[in-house]
Amino acid sequence: MYRCLHPLWQGPGGCFPRHLGTRGSWYCRVCWRGRHQREARRPRRCSLVCLISYLTACFKTDANQTCSTPECKECKFCKSGKTNLCGKIRATQGQGVMPDGTSRFKCKGKDLLHFMGTSTFSQYTVLADISVVAVQPDAPMDRTCLLGCGITTGYGAARITAKVEEGSNIAVFGAGCVGLSVVQGAVVNKAGKIIVVDVNPAKAEWAKKFGATDFVNPNDLKGQTIVEKLIEMTDGGCDYTFDCTGNVNVMRAALEACHKGWGESIVIGVAAAGQEISTRPFQLVTGRVWKGCAFGGVKGRTQLPGLVSDYLSGALKVDEFITHRKNLGEINSAFEIMKQGDCIRAVVDARTL
Repeated sequence: MYRCLHPLWQGPGGCFPRHLGTRGSWYCRVCWRGRHQREARRPRRCSLVCLISYLTACFKTDANQTCSTPECKECKFCKSGKTNLCGKIRATQGQGVMPDGTSRFKCKGKDLLHFMGTSTFSQYTVLADISVVAVQPDAPMDRTCLLGCGITTGYGAARITAKVEEGSNIAVFGAGCVGLSVVQGAVVNKAGKIIVVDVNPAKAEWAKKFGATDFVNPNDLKGQTIVEKLIEMTDGGCDYTFDCTGNVNVMRAALEACHKGWGESIVIGVAAAGQEISTRPFQLVTGRVWKGCAFGGVKGRTQLPGLVSDYLSGALKVDEFITHRKNLGEINSAFEIMKQGDCIRAVVDARTL
C-alpha cells in the first residue's frame, strides 16, 4: 500500500484503509439493471469495470471513463445550470462508501473504503452509474484516462470556469499536468500573455511546449516579489490567474497579482486539510475575485465525451502529457517518479501486473 501524500487521500477524518485511485478508463464487463437483472459481455481487454447494484441502464459502449465528479442530471445542483457539482451521492462518496452506505471492497475480511467514488488503482472496481461516462469505442483507454482528472481540470478551468477572453493576460502557478492544461485551454481561447510560474527551471521548456509566452521562476527574482513581477509584465495585473499548487501562500499571491477592478483568480489546487487562505479585504473591495473550481467546471457525463472527441480529432493534446508508463505492480515507483521534475503524468496499466 502506497503511503498517502496527496491531501485528498487523507479523506474525511483520514479514514483508512482505503482503495485509492481517482481517474481511469475501463472496458465494461458486467452491467446490472437494478439489483437482479444483468447483461454480461465478454471483455475485450483485461482492464475492466464492474458496475453493480446502482445502474439504471446499460451503457451503449464498452469504453468508459470514470469520473470522481458525478452527474445525475436530476439533483438541485445538476438542474441549476450553475455548477458541475452533483449532490446525489456526495455524502456517501465523501464517506468512502457506495450509495447504500456499504463498501464493495474487502482485504483479509476487512472492509476497504472507496475513494472519491472511483477507486481505480486495481484491475476491477465498483462505482455508481453516475460516476461512469460512456465514450467512443475507438478511444485509446491508456491515453484518455488522463481526461478523468488532470487535463480536464486545467483545460476546463480556463475555458469553462474563467472563460478566458481573446487577448487577455493570464498567469498559471504550477507547471504540472493541471497547470499545463490551463495553458492549453488559454491557447485555444486565444489569450494574449500566458505566463507560467514555477520554481523548477526544467518546467520552462514544458511551458513553452504547450503554448506559454513567458516563464518566471520566483527564485530568480532579485529584490522583487512574484506579485510585483507579474503586475509589471501585464501593465497593472493579470486578467486571470490560476493556482495549480495547493499552496495557500501561492493562492494569495495569485489573487494579488490580478488586475484591480476585474481580475479573477481561480483556485484549482487542493490544499492540505486544515489550511486556510487569507488576504487583505481591500484586494476584494477593489474588484478582484477569488473563485474555485472542481474538475474544471466540466460536467462529466454531458461534456467529457466531447473532450474525448476533441482528442481523437487532434484538437486536444493528451499524449504529450505522458512521460512515464508502469504496470500495476509498479505503482509505488510510479508515485516516486511523480515527485521528480521530469514527470508530468505517469500512466499505470492495470492489464499487466
